[in-house]
Amino acid sequence: MGMGFTIGGSRSTKEFRSGSRRRGRTSECTAVAEYTGLWGWDVVPGARAAAPARDCSCGHAHCSTPGAHPLPLAPTVAAGATLDEVTETWSGYPGAAVLLPVGRTFDVIEVSEEAGRRALVRLERMGLPLGPVTATPDGRAQFFVAPGAAAELPQLLYRMGWDDADLDLRALGVGAFLTAPPSDHAGLGPVGWLRPPALDSAGGPPQARLLLGTLAYICHRREATLASSTDDNAASARARPRRPDGTLTTPPSTPAYGSAPAFRPECGGAAVRTVCVRCVRSVADQGVHERLRLEGR
Repeated sequence: MGMGFTIGGSRSTKEFRSGSRRRGRTSECTAVAEYTGLWGWDVVPGARAAAPARDCSCGHAHCSTPGAHPLPLAPTVAAGATLDEVTETWSGYPGAAVLLPVGRTFDVIEVSEEAGRRALVRLERMGLPLGPVTATPDGRAQFFVAPGAAAELPQLLYRMGWDDADLDLRALGVGAFLTAPPSDHAGLGPVGWLRPPALDSAGGPPQARLLLGTLAYICHRREATLASSTDDNAASARARPRRPDGTLTTPPSTPAYGSAPAFRPECGGAAVRTVCVRCVRSVADQGVHERLRLEGR
């Protein structure tokens, strides 16, 4: 007799339901059953926010976190729940977002998606252990780490010498909720995986100290690059001449090397149509005060 496998438990006669029952199982139920049965995570039904107004389905007109919090009085689907158990619970909350409670089996270190992608490549090359990593539609990357990281983060940054740096990095711990794929986050779009969960890491994500040094360094480099670019743009804007109303003028174009420069009588060449290379700046790096004799037309 062949043996089958179902998410969250062994196959039994209860698994053989009618076709209508199976067709009623949504993709959310399948995802939730995978999270509870395969990865060992608790799951909570969450509110949704409808675009473009991003009105939260919880009904509160001034919801502070539209589409990113658990539904009121919604039960927790415990780790280990089977697909049938998930379907029974989720049927009371159709269309609910899939939220994972943080601080139970994992904490989260969150950085910008750009920094997260760069750090992920470096961490993989270094051969360090990694857990799942999500990417949110508002441009954030969320690294799953061992529980307790949120409480330890200030001390860890201090030990690594990053405590006084202005880093775009934060930790999520007990009391926070993470929107899990394929759910929509805050009416902005679906969450995706930068690194999906795996059997060897989902139940035991790495300690935060193993990843934090690389994440902090990449965040610091990114902030320094952005600051330098902003300073350069500001300096360039200040150097350009302005009109009386304060608006910037269009910078004059510089003649290309070899083209005939504009005639400047003040160079003393009115009679022979000669111009000073230094005055018209047709060759910016020329240091001598030479004259070019041009053919008049």
